[in-house]
Amino acid sequence: MNLTDHEPIALAVIGGTGLYRLATLAGARSVNASTPYGDASGPLRIGTLGGQTVAFLPRHGEGHALPPHKVNYRANLWLLREAGVRRVLAVNAVGGITQRFGPRVLGLPDQLIDYTWGRAASFWDGADGDLLHVDMTDPYTPSLRTAVHAAAREVKIPLVDGGCYGATQGPRLETRAEIERLRRDGCDVVGMTGMPEAGLARELGLDYACLALVANWAAGCGPAGTPAITMEEVTANLEHATARLPELIAAVLKRLAR
Repeated sequence: MNLTDHEPIALAVIGGTGLYRLATLAGARSVNASTPYGDASGPLRIGTLGGQTVAFLPRHGEGHALPPHKVNYRANLWLLREAGVRRVLAVNAVGGITQRFGPRVLGLPDQLIDYTWGRAASFWDGADGDLLHVDMTDPYTPSLRTAVHAAAREVKIPLVDGGCYGATQGPRLETRAEIERLRRDGCDVVGMTGMPEAGLARELGLDYACLALVANWAAGCGPAGTPAITMEEVTANLEHATARLPELIAAVLKRLAR
């Protein structure tokens, strides 16, 4: 399938931990294409949802083989742009730091702090003679955030609006002291994949918003006696958080169509 051999894509969804496919994506076709930055995390699935064309890409691969620091963020965003994507809703599993963001909460952050290191963080880093400094004052596109927030209200899906996402290196979870530092810095949630993805989307001129799914309390943030984080807990919480995600995406698409 040719990269642009389809109807205009209304929205691309990047799936995080626990979201490796969109079950409601009808007639999905696969796009495999190389990029100047190597291979993307997997094939791009393009189909219809709510009568509109949607693209889906699992950030960690369909079998969750890619840890956060090994994801080829540049190839992923480049592939989306070349396929005709102009709007991206990134789904990220996170840990909750402040009380608004307990397990199973859906959040829509409006700010971001980057603690990652060693990742290919720019298309325009001067290596090929091009250098670009993009404005990241508001790292998430306000108009797309507004559409997601309004859509959630419309279908009565609880959504915490606002908050700061702290992007850490991973793949290990953070220490109690590291989370205290993030709290002092003003972070509400912590994840491992928020950057450089948001910055690369901005460099390519893509509208980009983050839907944060709280999988667990971050280290030391839960009520007294909260047990150590287990993958069973994370999986159960993410299954709950993603249960109505197709309904929310369909409502977002209606909003965008208006």
